[in-house]
Amino acid sequence: MLFRPDRRDFSLIGFYTGKVLFGVGLAMLAPALMALALGERNELWAFLLGAALAITAGRTTELLLFTREPLSTSHGLAAVALSWTLAPVFAGLPLLLSGHYASYLDAYFESMSGFATIGLTLANDLDHMARSVNLWRHLMQFIGGQGIVVVVLTIFASAGGRIGYLYTGEGREEKILPNVIRTSRFIWRVAIVYAVIGTALLWLALVGAGLPAPTALYHGANLFMAAFDTGGFATQSSSVGFYRSVVVEIVLLPIMTAGAFSFALHYQLWLGRRSELVRNIETRTIAASTLVMFTIMAAGLGRTETFTTFYTMMRQGFFQLISAHTTTGLATVPGRIYVTDWGVLAPAVLVTAMALGGMAGSTAGGIKAMRIGLILKGVIRDVRKVLLPEDAIVVETFHSSTRKTLSDTQVRAAATILLLWLVLYFTGGLIGLFYGYELQLSLFESVAAASSGGLSVGLVRPELEWPLKVVYIAQMMIGRLEFIAVFALFGYLLAIIRGRV
Repeated sequence: MLFRPDRRDFSLIGFYTGKVLFGVGLAMLAPALMALALGERNELWAFLLGAALAITAGRTTELLLFTREPLSTSHGLAAVALSWTLAPVFAGLPLLLSGHYASYLDAYFESMSGFATIGLTLANDLDHMARSVNLWRHLMQFIGGQGIVVVVLTIFASAGGRIGYLYTGEGREEKILPNVIRTSRFIWRVAIVYAVIGTALLWLALVGAGLPAPTALYHGANLFMAAFDTGGFATQSSSVGFYRSVVVEIVLLPIMTAGAFSFALHYQLWLGRRSELVRNIETRTIAASTLVMFTIMAAGLGRTETFTTFYTMMRQGFFQLISAHTTTGLATVPGRIYVTDWGVLAPAVLVTAMALGGMAGSTAGGIKAMRIGLILKGVIRDVRKVLLPEDAIVVETFHSSTRKTLSDTQVRAAATILLLWLVLYFTGGLIGLFYGYELQLSLFESVAAASSGGLSVGLVRPELEWPLKVVYIAQMMIGRLEFIAVFALFGYLLAIIRGRV
């Protein structure tokens, strides 16, 4: 039986959602300052309006629904899903007022793509977008990569353990440090330290590529946010291909890879435990899958004879593969080429790489290497059971920070989530087929949206049918939050409609 939520339930969910909206409003002041400095007057007023509305909505909600009640699991999950639904409502307003988006739906799509670190874009004339607006697109990725709610955990630390369920609602399970407040601060510390180092390296590489120093710094900061947060937004419409620099691509590869590593692994590395890189089940899974997929991609590209030299084929193919596997979405070639010039095998590899994704607890999306590794371990264990005598006790272990014993519960949970991901991928593909698009295009774009892969074959564009835009928005949020938080929000909505007191 469903019980209709009462005022206490609404107060808990609304109160913490208001905190998130307040944090988003404060974040909009950063591009507003850039607009002021650069004399972008229209954009300045747009950001001030968006910030004022978000801050007002957040503070009003907090005041009206103030509560000291502790969050339950369902309240926390529902608050996270509602926060991710409402944050783009306000974040998309400056985008709409910039004049680069055909409708509010397109601006909302862009904001969701930013926060969920997808990288799919509906922007018109990106090459002439105001710098403050372009910065906001990338800042949304930076905020969303760490987690919108992590902002709340960091800023509003006085809430303490009462908001721990907000942290897990964003698809994070690990508490790297004893509590979520310290864990959230560590996540930001990692992001900021890497931002300084990564931006500096990219700045030097871009200056070497011929950009003026101030422009190179701006592009470098945006590129870092797109790469480390596996977001994929680009400052130029031709993405990384705009720079025509192998040095820039080389610098981006480790940044994208670092973004796909879990923050738990980063913590181990910060402690000097470098052996974790070779022992961890996820790094082993990603290394193996990368090797297998790159071999298949090289064979596919070799058959098409698209590239005139072996070096060019390796350079372009490897960058696209890493971008797909880390679910970043940065590209060095136009996306349409994947289906017109790359044959069948190479695009299939890109789809598979995006679908698999990076590590659990990272900024990357997709099924995650942990689940793939656990399922493979489960298969190996079952094969050993068949081959060994019936009375043999088979124990399979895996390493993730410490040596752990594989359980049936872990394998079943991983298999269940894998099934949900496949349903999500194929649902978007089938809806694309309904609107008359080829299976290859529909499935590619569906996986890119749901996994936060971000690479595109050109199907996502301003002229795309609005129902498909809505489908991709839903896939972005569901994939980013990994189902459970969205299910909790739908549960509350269903209880409001059909529940009993």
